[in-house]
Amino acid sequence: MRQMKKRFVQVGLGVRSEMYWQAVAGDFADHCELVGICDNNAGRLAMRQQQLADLATPVSAYAAEDFDRMIAECRPDTVIVTTRDCNHHHYICRAMELGCDAITEKPMTTDVDKCREILRTQQTTGKVCTVTFNYRYAPPRTQLKEMLMSGLIGNIVSVDFHWMLNTSHGADYFRRWHRNKENSGGLMVHKATHHFDLVNWWLSSVPETVFAVGKRNFYRPETAAQLGLENPGERCHACPESTKCPFFLDLAGNEGLRATYLDHEAHDGYFRDRCVFSPEIDIEDTMNVVVNYRSGATMSYSLNAFMPWEGFTVTFNGSRGRIEHLCQESIYINGDGQVPGELVREGTRTKVFPHFLPAYEVDIWEAQGGHGGADPVMLKYILDPSNQPEDKYLRAADQCAGAWSIITGIAANQSFKTGSPVQIADLLPDVAEPNYPPMPAPFELISAADLAAIATERSTRA
Repeated sequence: MRQMKKRFVQVGLGVRSEMYWQAVAGDFADHCELVGICDNNAGRLAMRQQQLADLATPVSAYAAEDFDRMIAECRPDTVIVTTRDCNHHHYICRAMELGCDAITEKPMTTDVDKCREILRTQQTTGKVCTVTFNYRYAPPRTQLKEMLMSGLIGNIVSVDFHWMLNTSHGADYFRRWHRNKENSGGLMVHKATHHFDLVNWWLSSVPETVFAVGKRNFYRPETAAQLGLENPGERCHACPESTKCPFFLDLAGNEGLRATYLDHEAHDGYFRDRCVFSPEIDIEDTMNVVVNYRSGATMSYSLNAFMPWEGFTVTFNGSRGRIEHLCQESIYINGDGQVPGELVREGTRTKVFPHFLPAYEVDIWEAQGGHGGADPVMLKYILDPSNQPEDKYLRAADQCAGAWSIITGIAANQSFKTGSPVQIADLLPDVAEPNYPPMPAPFELISAADLAAIATERSTRA
């Protein structure tokens, strides 16, 4: 008997939508079917409909205000939500209320009230809400989870985590709708939700208190003046300073960006290339956070959006040693046709420092593809789960994981304003912990038996 294809619709057709519709209509088309698309830009809606027709995948297209009609007419099993962050909650909740499961891009939403609405709706409807934390699926990051689960360095006492956005990718957040907190929650929510989720998952724990400081140091009018840009325009397109500005983005000269945005500006008035030095920006570019976790671990975290290279360093300090991981990623701008966040192999490494023994490097688990090799793996588990091996790392994320990931950034934004630590229980009481893999049982420092074994190994080597 022929198996019925799973039916999908997608709402929000900007660049972040492409990975999903291309997967459903391409690699997974034998058991998945995209039956409807929805957007607030009529030009982009027509373009996507034609792209799908060219792939022999005709779909019905709907304006944003016709979302309910799309659900009624297309009868999807699942709604893929790839709109602006601030609108995620509306479509996630409405999808579940209308009897559909929801798959949403990160962050799940942008503030506490919207988060609570999603949690209530999921509990009431019993539908499945999946948050696509692709970073969990990157092989080197999964490898770190394997090492921590094994007890290699014992109980994790502290984490030092520092993320660098470079002057290509980092600057891009200050051109787009992300530049205003009402749309994105700022980089503490939009971008760092990935990082906070990784730490929650790595530690199999959740945050309890957050203290943070942040400001906009670089992407501001004073920097434009220091660069000799005397008359910057509202946007890069037709800017009189374009030949002098190192942050100039040529929308017309990039086929993907032109087709997705520049050609359709008349429909919604959205400019994809606003000046990164605009006084209208209200998000931070320099952020430092201290987080205490339920497990007893503490994290020191930073995010800087104007660095000379892209990637991160993370260090785990445990009762039996230390793991240091460095990851360098490729340079790109969202939608410019390059692979997003591909690993730079020679710039990625992991080193283990055991107590009382020599340090050693480990062979990195291989990774190819977008976002550190994570995207192809995640799509298989989301779109073809029955044909994947059992996942002992429990990388799939639901609304609880989505809530615990964004709450650190939401608390950090509050701490920016007040200058005081924030108790997570005051923001999200009574939220269940996500389904994380178990970590090694607590123990104190290295045991006497282990010390004896180390002494024997040393004497043998001597």
